[in-house]
Amino acid sequence: MFTLPLGDHAQLRPLEPWQAPEFLAHIDRARATVDPWIPWASLSTDLASATATLQRYADRQATDDARIHGIWLDGTLVGGVMFTRFDDTSGLCEVGCWLEPAGEGQGLVTRACRALIDWAFAQRGMSRVEWWASSGNARSIAVARRLGMSRDGVLRRHSVHRGERRDIEVWSVLAEEWPTGDGASEVTVHTELDRLMGVFVGAFTNTGGRRPDLGVIRDVFVPQGRIIANVGDEPVIYDLDSFIAPRQKMLTDGTLTEFSEWEVAERTEIFGSIAHRFSEYRKSGYHNGEWFEGRGHKTTQFLRTPAGWRMSSLAWDDDAPARA
Repeated sequence: MFTLPLGDHAQLRPLEPWQAPEFLAHIDRARATVDPWIPWASLSTDLASATATLQRYADRQATDDARIHGIWLDGTLVGGVMFTRFDDTSGLCEVGCWLEPAGEGQGLVTRACRALIDWAFAQRGMSRVEWWASSGNARSIAVARRLGMSRDGVLRRHSVHRGERRDIEVWSVLAEEWPTGDGASEVTVHTELDRLMGVFVGAFTNTGGRRPDLGVIRDVFVPQGRIIANVGDEPVIYDLDSFIAPRQKMLTDGTLTEFSEWEVAERTEIFGSIAHRFSEYRKSGYHNGEWFEGRGHKTTQFLRTPAGWRMSSLAWDDDAPARA
């Protein structure tokens, strides 16, 4: 059985029927966030049905028709990626994903999907990889964008889930559009930049009793890094300590609860040992007991250092009043 690292603490591995108890426990944790988008999750409600779900994929893999892989974070199954369709004859396949809250904000799905797409193009000679997502599933659509896919169109009222007809967006990337050879190193760098941004954004999350740890921001920045808030009449410029301390307090003293922030779109440019990323993000939570939702944009600069890629500066501009 192969294991592919997705970072310092995460791994991608095949997900097989004998792992059904672990899979069921994971789906129980993920059910509230996965069920609205992935129909087969609702079919895995006990050990027998969870085993049957994984067995269906094992049977389809045996005929080279589909595959399913799990994402483990610190030894715990937190999500996965899959080929929901795989047609070697036509050169067409479809990639899908799911994730429980504990795995969010770290770029795990994007890196895992890149690994599957690399394999489909380089090893199996696929011509086209598709991504189907409900029009309301903003996070899934954001992954398609980060993978460099193009939006082909919308299948109106295509699918029924929970008694509701939904529009399905179809995204795709073609073999000639996917970086290979010298470009493969850029894919690797892009994956690492995804991880750094995921760690930064995920540091603020305190949903579901999760305790935020803004100290990890020091791990993704150079020590001299600067973070800039453009939310008033003039920018506020922080060093790492002055940025982290007040936000750690707000996220742990009850001021800001059930808070999360996520990237919904990004454009990344890499030039040798420097890189730039322009991001659109959304966020939500309770501020002093009052629910709010916000959105905005970030510009982030990266440097390749002896210790690896690190952020050097980040500036953000909220479209709505800042809460974090």
